[in-house]
Amino acid sequence: MSNNKLKKVSLAAAAAGVMAGTANAAESKAVNKLIAKIKDKSDKVRAEAWLSAGEVGAPAVRPLAAVMTDKDLEVARAAKRGLWKIVRYVGRPGAGSEKRAVTAELIALLSDNQPTPVRREVLWMLSEIGQNKAVEAVASLLSNSELREDARMVLQRIPGRKSIAALRAGLKAAPRNFKINIAQSLRQRGVRVRGLPCVKLVPTKKTNVKPMK
Repeated sequence: MSNNKLKKVSLAAAAAGVMAGTANAAESKAVNKLIAKIKDKSDKVRAEAWLSAGEVGAPAVRPLAAVMTDKDLEVARAAKRGLWKIVRYVGRPGAGSEKRAVTAELIALLSDNQPTPVRREVLWMLSEIGQNKAVEAVASLLSNSELREDARMVLQRIPGRKSIAALRAGLKAAPRNFKINIAQSLRQRGVRVRGLPCVKLVPTKKTNVKPMK
C-alpha cells in the first residue's frame, strides 16, 4: 500500500474514532441529564423526563433500571415509566436497529444480580419487543419460582416457533404443580397437550349447583 493510501486510511480511522467519541459523549450527557431529571424533587420535572426518555434509547436502559429500586417511590415510578417509554418508542415501525439495541440491554437485566421486581418488569417489556432473541433468556426463568409465571406468560406472547419450542421444553422440565400452567400457554398457542387438564375446565370454587336431569 502506498504512503498516500496509508495516510488516507489513517485519517479515515482517526475521523471515525473522533465521531464515535463525540457520539458516546453526547449519549452520556443525554443519559446523565435524563437521570438527574428523573431524580428531581419536582413532579413536573420528573414527568417531563420520563415522557422524553424514548429518544435517549438503549444507553438509558440500565441507568433507568438502577433507579427503579430507588427508596423514593415517585422517583422509582418515574424511572419505570421512562424505561417503558423507551420500549414503546423503539417498537415503532422502522426502528429495527434501535429495538435490537434496547432488547440486548433488557436481556442483560434478567441476570441474577438484578432485583426480582426489576427482572419481572423487564420480562414484560421483552414481551413487547423481544421476539426470538429474547426467548432463551426468558425461558431460563421458567425454573425460577418467583418469576416462572411471568416468564411463562411472556413466552406465550412472543410469536414464532422458538417460543413454542421453549414452552414445550419447559413443560417437560417443570415440576408437576407448574406443568398445568405451561400446558395452558401451549394450548393458547394452538398446541394440543394431552394428559393434563385444561384450567378452564377445573372448578375453582365449590358449588351446590347440580346438573339438570
